[in-house]
Amino acid sequence: MAERRKFSRVVYRTPATITQNGKSWESKVLDLSLKGALLATPEDWEAGNEADYDVRFCLQDTDIELDMDLKLVQENNEYLRFQIDHIDIDSASHLKRLVELNVGNDDLLHRELAQLTDLKDTV
Repeated sequence: MAERRKFSRVVYRTPATITQNGKSWESKVLDLSLKGALLATPEDWEAGNEADYDVRFCLQDTDIELDMDLKLVQENNEYLRFQIDHIDIDSASHLKRLVELNVGNDDLLHRELAQLTDLKDTV
């Protein structure tokens, strides 16, 4: 099977809250990329509708909170795979820095940022 990922994923484990339509679930971030996030499926998980989910989590050992509007693209008993639909500028800056620190390759990071920009221009 060919690798379809275009964005580097970084393992990042931290508690997160998923909300949609007044419902809320406690979860855990498993990994992140500039394009999406993988979260653990909460025990009391009920899939909602097609609307975006709000996901919030704090960077470890800080009070910096990232807030993203995500589309659920895949789910199973173990994980929820989300694609970023909207992210505020502060959260995007922190996410970029987190990926930058973990990828360790400036050329790769800049290539991924260019791909992300190209994707936004086609939508």
